Amino acid sequence: MNRSVWVLAAGRLLSQIGTGFTLFYAAIFFVNEVGLTATAVGFALGSQSLSGIVGRFLGGMGADSPRWGRRGILLLSALISALADVAFALAHNLPTLVLGNLLMGLGVGLYWPAAEAAVADLANPVQRNEAFALTRLADLLGLGIGTVVAGQWIAWGGNYRNLFVGDGISFLLFMVLIYWTIPETRSPQTPSTNFAQGWLHAFGDRTFMIYCAVNILFTTYISQIQSALPLYFTNFLRSGGFNPAELSGLMTFHLALAVLLQLPIARWLKGFSRWHVLMFSLLLWGGGFVAVWRTGVVATGAMIPALIALSLFALGTVTYTPAASALVVDLAPESLRGIYFSLNSQCWAVGYLIGPAVGGWAMDQEPGIVDQYWWLLALGSLGGFGVLWLLWSAVQRQQRQIKALVMAAAQACMAQDAAAFAALFTSGGEVVLKGQKIQGREAIAQVTAAYFATCGEIAIALEEITLQHNRAEIRWHWHSDKGDGYTVTNRHNHIILDIENGKIHRWQEDPPA
Repeated sequence: MNRSVWVLAAGRLLSQIGTGFTLFYAAIFFVNEVGLTATAVGFALGSQSLSGIVGRFLGGMGADSPRWGRRGILLLSALISALADVAFALAHNLPTLVLGNLLMGLGVGLYWPAAEAAVADLANPVQRNEAFALTRLADLLGLGIGTVVAGQWIAWGGNYRNLFVGDGISFLLFMVLIYWTIPETRSPQTPSTNFAQGWLHAFGDRTFMIYCAVNILFTTYISQIQSALPLYFTNFLRSGGFNPAELSGLMTFHLALAVLLQLPIARWLKGFSRWHVLMFSLLLWGGGFVAVWRTGVVATGAMIPALIALSLFALGTVTYTPAASALVVDLAPESLRGIYFSLNSQCWAVGYLIGPAVGGWAMDQEPGIVDQYWWLLALGSLGGFGVLWLLWSAVQRQQRQIKALVMAAAQACMAQDAAAFAALFTSGGEVVLKGQKIQGREAIAQVTAAYFATCGEIAIALEEITLQHNRAEIRWHWHSDKGDGYTVTNRHNHIILDIENGKIHRWQEDPPA
């Protein structure tokens, strides 16, 4: 795996340790130590989500911008997050607390699209699941370590404000690490994008937008583990409910299992289709919710189905997170990875907005309705499974069409039919060769015809075709022989095709590595 992926994972571990310092203790400090009301602190914490939405949009655009790129946005994100911690450390009133949360939301929002796009740039398609799993593992470990260290610090009588100082230092160290060790990952050959057109393209990508709806289902499910599930396990079990020590042990078991399984599961599943992995994950979530229901209705021995539920949720999470990010790479044009990851990140924001609210409403109902809530979530996973199956089937049909397009291009070249070759392109299609860019069907036909005139008999052998959503990566062997025994061309070409509406929009031959 690319060394920079490991460095980025180390940086994420470092920054998440700092986040763990404050994640569970900020509200306690500002209510119990500063003296703000719980309502005021809740309002301030909620403001972070609002600026996070803005940050995700800006982060996606900036990550795709040649001026900022992934590296520039990551550096800006770390700086803004460190400034947020300065505000937290100095906060003695509500306005300063709100300012800190707005800055932190903006910094975190900027971070996610750029970080995910950077991992996508650094990892090849085969290693992508494992690369995303590695960075997710770093996030989990960092949060866990930071939470434990912060808990011990407070237990020893440490000052709460120093936790914010430590968090700020972790962001500054992350910033230094990125500055000195991570080069810009956005390829300089990637074409610039008009951002208005980029957003319209993403929102008009029917497959991606439907996938985003299913992705919100996933993130809503994940939010249940932190919101409705602890309340259900405490107040609604017929066996009497778990005490705080038992509940803490269950949640620790869930987190530890996810950490242990993240990389092994990613390696095991890397040979499978991302679509199939996500379908499998939904089945695991559905089984987990059935096990939660079983935990609630048994009179004795509730711990066993609870352990089964949290095991299935851990498996569902570690199968979902890397495959979901890798699928976004498959669906996104390279020039729009930041924008696509921005929308993917918004799915988390929406899921965590919907999930706790719906779960909280359900937990306020009569016990019989509360029990049935878990069955509704399980049925929802079957609905999501069906939607993913339909999307996968549509993508398969599209990939067959793209493969036919590639074969038609090879046949046109071997027949030396420049008009037929040009007809495979969109009206504004382009061919990019080393030091040359030809745009428009007419220009492509003229240049191709002139080139064919210099060739003898052409033979093409396809060596490898890698198909993604709206993209094909081709490696073929080109042989041209004029028959005079002297003018023979033998070469291996690497070609990347971007497809729009069943036509070639961009043909890039022998792109830089």
